[in-house]
Amino acid sequence: MRGGLQMRYFARLTMKLIATICGILLILVILWDAFETIVLSRRVSRKFRITRLFYRADWAPWSAIARRIPPGNARENFLTVFGPLSLILLLGAWAAGLIFSYALLHWGLGSHLAATDGSHGFRTDLYMSGTTFFTLGLGDVTPRTATARFLTVLESGMGFGFLALVIGYLPIVSQAFSRREVNISLLDARAGSPPTAAQLLRRHGGDGGTEALCELLADWERWSAELLESHVSFPVLSYFRSQHDNQSWVAALTTILDVCALSIAGLNKAPARTARLTFAIARHAVVDLCAVFHRPPVPPRADRLPPTELVRLRQFLSESGIYLNEGEAAESKLAALRLMYEPYVNALGQFLLMPLPDWIPPEHARENWRHSASGIRPPSISDLI
Repeated sequence: MRGGLQMRYFARLTMKLIATICGILLILVILWDAFETIVLSRRVSRKFRITRLFYRADWAPWSAIARRIPPGNARENFLTVFGPLSLILLLGAWAAGLIFSYALLHWGLGSHLAATDGSHGFRTDLYMSGTTFFTLGLGDVTPRTATARFLTVLESGMGFGFLALVIGYLPIVSQAFSRREVNISLLDARAGSPPTAAQLLRRHGGDGGTEALCELLADWERWSAELLESHVSFPVLSYFRSQHDNQSWVAALTTILDVCALSIAGLNKAPARTARLTFAIARHAVVDLCAVFHRPPVPPRADRLPPTELVRLRQFLSESGIYLNEGEAAESKLAALRLMYEPYVNALGQFLLMPLPDWIPPEHARENWRHSASGIRPPSISDLI
């Protein structure tokens, strides 16, 4: 009889020790994960992370459902919800994990909480942890030992700090998203909806077009650098969708890379030096973002610019007095440049369900700026620019 009591005592003591160790480890893991996600402004190469597991578990079924929805407004509306919702759920998961961890500590260390209704056990510890973390201070459960008081003070301070981090984190994400979308919206009148390299070059083919294109590429060089910094620091931004279903940051970045590739390969009216600089930082951004999401480069299933399309592209540009160098050397150079970025933007596009743009605008393309809810259609862009 006595031996059985000792066995149960040691078993309970072992369970409490395991609960205490698990609580401490879980707190450290969550705090480190939150630090890497919110505070640390660089790419984390470590494979095991709560945030990474969270997004893998959530994005896989969400994107699978989205693929069953026909491309268009309905799909984009469904995908638009994921970014903001996942961010809220991630913060909630961290908070729930910390509350559960402190409840394990209370139970494992034998805090002996005093409840007004006389209840005790892990449920009471969990309730105490929740009210402490959110600094409610209801008073119906109070700590009776020094250990319980220490845990209560520590958790309330952690809860307050967690709230401060959330208050500071959400505006940063929102501002980074707004800055990203400004240039994408400006690209609408310059490159069409969806944007294409041919349309962008064509609308910069008149007088002063080369200077305007140089300025545009310089702006997108800075935009690409900002995208690299913000989306590597806060990868959740990659899931945030643009305002229109025919726009995306992947499509916009691909268009700029297409324009840079054509300019470097040889255009009679192109700022080649600026194009090289923009191409370098834009490719850097897509390569690093593929590394963030662990996406290997995947070439497009179908060639985006087969020989027949290249002929059409030359004809399209020649109508505005823009000529692409001909010959095997120029075509080989263009193909080599495309090989440097197309597999990466294609991998991002497939993963995020953001289709890549064409090189030439489709016939009867619907440009966002030319349509409104009232049905009034402005004149052609060629009449204005």
